[in-house]
Amino acid sequence: MSKYFFFSLCMLIISFNSFAQEPEQKTDNSSTKTDSIKKVEFAKSLGNGYLPSRFFDMDLRYLIKFNQYEGLRTGLGGITNNKFSEKYKVQGYVVYGFKDHRFKFSLGAGFRISERTNTWLHGSYTDDLQETGSSKFLTDKRFFQFFEPRLINIDLFHKHITKALTLEHRVSDKLLTESQLSISKIDPTYNYAFLINGQSFSNYDLSFARFSTQWNPFDTFKEEETISGYPQFTFQYTKSFSNILNGDFNFSKFDFRSVYKLKHINNSSTEFMLSAGIANGKTPITHLYHAYPNNVNKETILQRFSVAGINSFETMYFNEFFSDRFATFQIKHKLKPFNISKRFKPELVLISRHAVGNLDDIGRHQDIVFGTLNEGYSESGFEINKLLVGFGLSFAYRYGAYHLSKFEDNFAFKFTFNIHLE
Repeated sequence: MSKYFFFSLCMLIISFNSFAQEPEQKTDNSSTKTDSIKKVEFAKSLGNGYLPSRFFDMDLRYLIKFNQYEGLRTGLGGITNNKFSEKYKVQGYVVYGFKDHRFKFSLGAGFRISERTNTWLHGSYTDDLQETGSSKFLTDKRFFQFFEPRLINIDLFHKHITKALTLEHRVSDKLLTESQLSISKIDPTYNYAFLINGQSFSNYDLSFARFSTQWNPFDTFKEEETISGYPQFTFQYTKSFSNILNGDFNFSKFDFRSVYKLKHINNSSTEFMLSAGIANGKTPITHLYHAYPNNVNKETILQRFSVAGINSFETMYFNEFFSDRFATFQIKHKLKPFNISKRFKPELVLISRHAVGNLDDIGRHQDIVFGTLNEGYSESGFEINKLLVGFGLSFAYRYGAYHLSKFEDNFAFKFTFNIHLE
């Protein structure tokens, strides 16, 4: 694992440095202005995870990744841009996992129905992996990092072959919606059986209808630039149908998230995030909830030393808890940067995270052992970021109802890695 990890990390840093450095050229004022606009557009595309070209923008998310199931995962992907067409899009990717020796891919196309409301209809076919227990909002803005820290430690995936039809629609500048119809073939990569109505399912078909909305009522707009206002709200409703398009199970899910940020006059800030979800009906483990754990099951603190996530529970072990209803609350307070020198300004972030959840009919989930969060989970700690390039350190301590008997098992000591293009 270590050789793949450090190889990937070095490649990402080299890529960042290569893209970030541009040679200076002497030009007249009009050329300088044009070059400046091009550089801003290039940096914006790169910051969103795309390397632009004439008609096709390469998607940097698929270049290099690493996880416990696939090992090193590498490939290519991208999407056509406005120079290709303002009314049509074609996108896709193909990747290969060196540990599971398997190709994964996705292919999709879409067309714009309305320019005024930015309404798009997309169709896609995907054959890939998804983390068991993860929950993603359709309307989430694209979030890109050269290095995704939590991904390294994930080992519980399920294969899925998904055909989807998606409709994006902007109700207003502050309200976005996305609807999707999909059918999926689900095949866990681990030993698992779901008992329902006297039958045991180790793989299954699911038929979904989803509706998601992103509401940012306090956003403001200036010269075609969006200035984020808070709080922000995200809602999503998912319905799985049995006996429709070969769906095996009938259940529904409702997910909610709210983010609130306060900027203080002393250049410090406080962020609050509340997430919650509830699944009604008989739901397989692949579509239950976890609380985004990020601690590996190893003996000592140093053996568990890895990379801290962004909003994950650093002391919660992978696959330790699953829920059909849960809520998490996180507070991050970033102090004013320490102005040690012009180039060295580390940042201290104080963090407190809490989670609660429960699960009905835990006995339906066979061949896998996990607990519930019904007594409430708590951890607190801090990060010291920007110590060296994008590196920092993270420390967290687990306490409360799920405090472990072996004292050192309650600690998580990791490094952080954050690089953002602006």
